[in-house]
Amino acid sequence: MKHKLFVTNFNKNFTGVSATAANVVKAQTGRYDLHLVGRPLPGCPAPITVKQARALSRSGAIWHVRRNTEMRAALWARDVLRLPIKIVFTSAAIRRHSAFPRWLISRMDAVIATTDAAASFVPHVRAVVPHGVDTNLYVPAADRAAAWQALGYGGTRGIATIGRVRPEKGTDQFVTAMLPLLRDHPDTVALVVGKASRSHQAFQDKLKSVIARANLSDRILFVGEIPSPDLPKLMQALSLVVQLPTYEGYGMVPLEGMASAVPFVGTDTGYYRAFMAEGIAGTIVGTAGQATKAADDILNGNVEKMGAQARVMACAGFGIQSEADGIDSVYQKLSRQMLSGQ
Repeated sequence: MKHKLFVTNFNKNFTGVSATAANVVKAQTGRYDLHLVGRPLPGCPAPITVKQARALSRSGAIWHVRRNTEMRAALWARDVLRLPIKIVFTSAAIRRHSAFPRWLISRMDAVIATTDAAASFVPHVRAVVPHGVDTNLYVPAADRAAAWQALGYGGTRGIATIGRVRPEKGTDQFVTAMLPLLRDHPDTVALVVGKASRSHQAFQDKLKSVIARANLSDRILFVGEIPSPDLPKLMQALSLVVQLPTYEGYGMVPLEGMASAVPFVGTDTGYYRAFMAEGIAGTIVGTAGQATKAADDILNGNVEKMGAQARVMACAGFGIQSEADGIDSVYQKLSRQMLSGQ
């Protein structure tokens, strides 16, 4: 009999957490009697309500949560309504949680950390399971140059940074790195993919002014948020991904690029250093100036060979099935506990 599994998604916005949850749910479908609870996720089963999830949990279930609001709902179901459920929380944060989230996490039956560093900040860690990428969805382009041309951004090849437009994501560092790089690579266009919140509009406007003064407004483009279903097509058209955040809990963008045979340049945050595989798939930098040089070296070198190696690394070490299997090992332990009445 398949285990009954409820995966929660309460955030109406499609965030990095949403993306990683969707990847896992698609890989888990068929393994379990699985229900998505709350908001829809692309490519996943239609969601049910929390009330419906509670009703279906009366005979026992596992609830997998990823946010504070979701932990609260699961704890209410288990501790107030006394439903026979076990709660699993995935933690990617590489920093100390504030007081209330720490209390919520302390009440989980099991915690899955995405890295050893993340595991050091939370209790009840049952497994360290890195996020995986869907290597059947993110695939190399048959003709990268043609794929780039089809997007209509100009030039003959593209570079991108992907994420919300704000200082923590390193958008300003990306622009600083691109200004001298694009002068030496007149065939290249750089994309800032992501939206700026209202509080960061002034930050974005300032960056656009800097770009305009450099006469590069037609080659450093702010293209806004791209819908999740369209990201694989964008990724496989790129020649390089450049991610320069000051903080990242995990960071899927370089990995999605690698699966698409695209190398990356990134700061030493999240899980980027593990992705790079000692320089095989990417380069770690500390400053915007170093990012310029690293990107220049890659673009002037055998970028296709490096991309092919990146694809091999993604498939061998970071496939979504590996993540699903690691999570399943935790579910199996909890199921045995439920069957034994623990």
